[in-house]
Amino acid sequence: MKWVVLGAAILAEVSGSLALKAAVENPWWYAWVVVGYSISIFLLDRGLRLGLPLGVAYGIWAATGVALTALLAAGIFGEPLTALMGLGIVLIMGGVLLVEFGSHPPKKKQEIA
Repeated sequence: MKWVVLGAAILAEVSGSLALKAAVENPWWYAWVVVGYSISIFLLDRGLRLGLPLGVAYGIWAATGVALTALLAAGIFGEPLTALMGLGIVLIMGGVLLVEFGSHPPKKKQEIA
């Protein structure tokens, strides 16, 4: 359940970020900016209360938000998506995986007596 809550937090944050871009042309979108970010922070808090480690939750939330926002902004607003940006997204994904895998303590080896 904690991963579903984190996923919803990410989607809310991305929608708030996209609304921020839309608000440049239509200020009414600022209402969704506030709603999207508020929901996102609330859900991030829920995920932490369900047991997600802060470093993992925040890392995944922020990095996935950056990657999704870049991809969706290219599709929705026609913003550029260059090869260098694609490499950055791949590196973000790698960093998130390293943080996730690194958050689990190594298992102790059993000694044979």
